[in-house]
Amino acid sequence: MRFLLVVSIGLLLWNCEDKKTSKKNNVIITKDTVSVTEESAPKKIKVVLDFPVLTDKNAMDFFLEYDKKHKEDKVRITTDFGIIEIKLYEKTKFHRANFIFLTKRKYFEGTQFYRVVENFVIQGGSSDDYNLAKRRKKIGKYLLPPDTKRGFTHKRGAISMPSSEIENAYKLASPFQFFIVQRPGGAAYLDKDYTVFGEVTKGMDVVDEINAVKTDEGDWPLQNVYIRKVEIIE
Repeated sequence: MRFLLVVSIGLLLWNCEDKKTSKKNNVIITKDTVSVTEESAPKKIKVVLDFPVLTDKNAMDFFLEYDKKHKEDKVRITTDFGIIEIKLYEKTKFHRANFIFLTKRKYFEGTQFYRVVENFVIQGGSSDDYNLAKRRKKIGKYLLPPDTKRGFTHKRGAISMPSSEIENAYKLASPFQFFIVQRPGGAAYLDKDYTVFGEVTKGMDVVDEINAVKTDEGDWPLQNVYIRKVEIIE
């Protein structure tokens, strides 16, 4: 009888031990299952960007590869005066890829048509907003070489890229800006100096309206003409 009593007490104690919670390290033990509940220290997450900060040294190689994977060529520009739709040329691959890249980065949103020359062009992609300089810094500082021998001309509605503001004998282009030829009959004398990389397919009436705004002596519109949104379309 005493032997059975000792065995029963032993079994009872063993069973309780099996189900109790160990306070050490906050580890809950339930038969063969172990769950750790103690909170671990947060780990630092390394952010890996999908693109490098662009420079004159790496920009061409970057856009050469970017062109292979991003074949979009139709873009809608929403302005204060309405919508302009454009088609980008496949043959001017670096300039097309650059424009698509900046569109996907949402660079153009909030910029302005900051230069308007009556019966000639409207030029966009810049503004006097300090935040734009920070936006450019994140993307990089680089220029694009001209690509003027593809047979495209500065006809009315042509999309072209202006030269950099710095003096350069090779007409290296400012990748953050573009201009649209508004002049009836075009501006063929620009063909050898600037790269035409697309054309307006819809909204030349909007281009004409923007071209008609009043400007100061520096061709800056007296009332800001904003580019509200730039998006890729089918």
